[in-house]
Amino acid sequence: MDFKQIQSIIKDFENSNITHLEIEFDNFKIKLEKDNVPKAVYVKEESEVKPNEVKEKETTGFQVKSPLVGTFYAASSPQEEPFVKVGQHVNKGDTLCIIEAMKIMNEITSPVSGVIEAIHVNNGEAVGFDEVIMTIV
Repeated sequence: MDFKQIQSIIKDFENSNITHLEIEFDNFKIKLEKDNVPKAVYVKEESEVKPNEVKEKETTGFQVKSPLVGTFYAASSPQEEPFVKVGQHVNKGDTLCIIEAMKIMNEITSPVSGVIEAIHVNNGEAVGFDEVIMTIV
């Protein structure tokens, strides 16, 4: 399975009402899940897993990930204050930022209540799909 086929599967999954999908054949496995709270997309080649593989350091807090590829904006316009700042308390549903994709401004809202621990991208910076943009504790 090549990268374009994987991208196509992910795109079709995102645009569907399906909340759980697992595909497995030969040495390839892909597992996709979604609900109201964004979850990580997991793709791996079985041959890449080593028996004594060290697990990645777990982070504290909820990682807000970009749901699409685009440009990150911290405020609604250059003259406005940012939607959120580090140390600020947010409620579930509060606007965190805007991601512009194909001239469409997409408001990204907080999936949880908490305090902004970190903002991992700068204003005007490009973000990728599933890239961590903020951490909320």
